[in-house]
Amino acid sequence: MRREEHGHLAPFAMRVEESLGRRYAEPSHPYRNDYERDRDRIIHARAFRRLENKTQVFTRRYSDHFRNRLTHTLEVAQISRTVARALRLNADLAEALALVHDVGHPPFGHAGEAELDRLMRQHGDVFDHNLHALRIVEHFEQKYAEFPGLNLTFEVREGIIKHSRDYLPAAHPELSEYRLAERPPLEAQLLDAADEIAYNCADLDDGYEAKLLTLPMIRAGVPRFDRLYRIMEQKYPAVKEKLKFNEALKRLLDALVTDLIEATRARLAKQQIRSLEQVRAHRTRLVAPGPRLAREDKSLKRFLFVRLYSHRNVNSERRKLLGCIRKLFEYYLAHPRSLPGFYFAQAQHEPLHRIICDYIAGMTDNFLLEQHRKHLGA
Repeated sequence: MRREEHGHLAPFAMRVEESLGRRYAEPSHPYRNDYERDRDRIIHARAFRRLENKTQVFTRRYSDHFRNRLTHTLEVAQISRTVARALRLNADLAEALALVHDVGHPPFGHAGEAELDRLMRQHGDVFDHNLHALRIVEHFEQKYAEFPGLNLTFEVREGIIKHSRDYLPAAHPELSEYRLAERPPLEAQLLDAADEIAYNCADLDDGYEAKLLTLPMIRAGVPRFDRLYRIMEQKYPAVKEKLKFNEALKRLLDALVTDLIEATRARLAKQQIRSLEQVRAHRTRLVAPGPRLAREDKSLKRFLFVRLYSHRNVNSERRKLLGCIRKLFEYYLAHPRSLPGFYFAQAQHEPLHRIICDYIAGMTDNFLLEQHRKHLGA
């Protein structure tokens, strides 16, 4: 038994021995707890490997050095472990959730998700990457002889759908087992904040490397970064700009993580949270930055939206790629027998548009473009 299982965890942490378990019972492992086994199952899943070839912000047309969904996921996992340990939460659960949180994302980033959702709404349906991730780990991953899916613990499955938003019980009766009227454990709550910190800092870095964001532009638009860069100019006057940029960005990341830890710790103390039951029953989520950093975070997100995500170079490529998603979706609607056998068989039991959405959402960027060329030409 490790120290976490001997009382190191805070009283409001999720203890693995109190897990609601797996959908299909399995014997325990001699030297890995259930959340560690979940982590390992996620890492060995095909959907996890596919993240390497899914866009975060920049496609590989810009550079092989920029983040993709996989490298972003690893950065989120690193932050999540740090925050969980500092707050004496269950780091194994937090890590498993971080590693699985993006497996439901389709090709071409958030723009691809928005396009699939638009297409689904034409059929009276929706696309939600959290719910798609649950379908992946419950049904589409086929690795074990004794059960479908990955047979993850309840807390990991709950965290997949609840880490970033709340679902109304009346609107989602199919999710009733996941205690929708309650808050998720803190290990799931911290994930959304860790995700934001990771992609905000990474997108500044990648935008600068892509030369779509200049140093003066970033300093003018992100005051906290500017303050840190001024310190780096004084400390390292002779080093080149990129190294001073790196030092300022590293300190920005550290400041955001530190604030998240300290603000959450203070909030838990002020609200006198002493149990997981209190966490679940609380009227709001408890893991969040402090008021000042929350305001600065909103300002940083606005800056990235205006200066980077809406940049004409990014937009022009995005329109072309989203057209490929739309045309391929429409092609499969008209030619369902072009779907792989597994998906065509699923379409006999579920609406065709849903199965097409599942298939496209699981594609990598490159594979989607290959299928577009195969069925529709260049």
